[in-house]
Amino acid sequence: MSYQVLARKWRPRKFAELVGQEHVVRALTNALDTGRMHHAYLFTGTRGVGKTTIARIFAKSLNCERGESADPCGECAVCTAVDAGRFVDLLEIDAASNTGVDDVREVIENAQYAPARGRFKVYLVDEVHMLSKPAFNALLKTLEEPPPHVKFLLATTDPQKLPVTVLSRCLKFNLKRLLPEQISGQMRHILGAEAIAYEDGAIVELARAADGSLRDGLSLLDQAIAYGGGALKLDDVRAMLGSVARGQVLGVLEALAAGDGDQLMAECARIASFSPDFGGVLDDLAAVLHRLQLLQLVPGYRPEGDGGDEAALAALAERLGPEDVQLYYQIAIGGRRDLALAPDARTGFEMALLRMLAFRPAGEGEPARAERPAVAAPRPAAAPAPARSAPPMSAPALERPAPRAAEAPAPRIEPAAVPAPAPRAAPALDARGLPHWDSLIEQASLRGPMGQLAQNATLRDREGSTLVLALQPMYMHLAVEPMVGQMEERISQALGERIRLRFVDDRSSGAETPAARAAHARSAAQSAAEQSIEEDPLVQSLRKEFGARVLPQSVKPFEP
Repeated sequence: MSYQVLARKWRPRKFAELVGQEHVVRALTNALDTGRMHHAYLFTGTRGVGKTTIARIFAKSLNCERGESADPCGECAVCTAVDAGRFVDLLEIDAASNTGVDDVREVIENAQYAPARGRFKVYLVDEVHMLSKPAFNALLKTLEEPPPHVKFLLATTDPQKLPVTVLSRCLKFNLKRLLPEQISGQMRHILGAEAIAYEDGAIVELARAADGSLRDGLSLLDQAIAYGGGALKLDDVRAMLGSVARGQVLGVLEALAAGDGDQLMAECARIASFSPDFGGVLDDLAAVLHRLQLLQLVPGYRPEGDGGDEAALAALAERLGPEDVQLYYQIAIGGRRDLALAPDARTGFEMALLRMLAFRPAGEGEPARAERPAVAAPRPAAAPAPARSAPPMSAPALERPAPRAAEAPAPRIEPAAVPAPAPRAAPALDARGLPHWDSLIEQASLRGPMGQLAQNATLRDREGSTLVLALQPMYMHLAVEPMVGQMEERISQALGERIRLRFVDDRSSGAETPAARAAHARSAAQSAAEQSIEEDPLVQSLRKEFGARVLPQSVKPFEP
């Protein structure tokens, strides 16, 4: 019998076997148990977190021969056919390969026919965001008026690319990235069942490298077992991943705390001898700096005992200032991003560490690093600038600070106490006692599809605890659950009382919506910016002397 990889062998076949997606399992379980099932579901999340797995379990639950249930038997002909990928009424479509309208039209034409074997015909569309615009338009009609025997299960890693018209017709579930503890727990369970010996530190390294994806973690586990010849050892996993021991990262921070460039370069050479992934080393460095900052600023924090380095961390937390740790963290993540631009990875890694050393403030009792003597140069007399009107796009001039005297160390600035933020003010009321709709949108933080719905509505009246919102017919399709319910929750929090929303058709009033006012303001700002450029003396001079012209699309209003 051929070997089956762990990610496939241990793929969950029941909701109870899923890891880390309890919020989705609870909602789907309740829907199946009560019979309140929607016709279209959208599962979003990064790779390897269970989108298609949940969709297949849901398809089994709908069609299990022992009845609709959140706990399919897993033994009947339907369940085994779904697990084997050969159930005739479960149609899996890879939208990355079938993006055209013809592919979707074939699906729609077949959707009207009754299922051949089960109770429901289930369409599982993976990476649905890859569909073309005509394909989305073709799918939309079926989503609006689906046959009663059809269920759509859509999965995507990029929901921002989906049209709002599709989003509003689906129940959306956001699947979470798994925590390292959840991934490592599942790995220990699998290794125990497979009777494979392992070192706990090796599991911790693999779970961190999985980056929130259980499928990626199990693929790495397969690779590590093969690398170690059937066993799982920490040194083998680090060699496979190109990672280094945490003690090596602590050695770098010790050198930075001492301000010792020679020691810092020695630590770099020691790390390079392991041929590591330098991006991963910078990630490890940022993770340690995060723990240091928690030790410094959160009195109740206790570091996890995953390597016996608690004492070393506590000592470093005493030697480094909190502002230094923040600076090193920013440099570490910036250096991680810029590695691809460096001549080579090691050079980029070393320059990130040297940047930390260069910007490190001189500590108390330390001699200041020698600076090159400043050479005074005569300042040329400034020529008078021609008078010109300042266009609204120009940034305010900044006065250059006077240079610091040579041989003098930078003073260490203690962080100032930051006052607590003032409580959020309630939206202002108009003459009718209604809250101003624009300010209420801002106070309730209505963004995305909810924001689009709110921006294209006007507040017409208030009836007790109900706000009556007028909406143009072209946007009425947005006013559906669960979006309206989420809007009610946010507006209720902003106003400090329980609020309901009721949308009415607004065909004749012609009231200006926040979206229309914002569009008019943008248009006015653009016109003012273009006029200011046209009237600018320098622009007029360039036109006259060189025949220059202004590209209209290059003029943008100044946004403070």
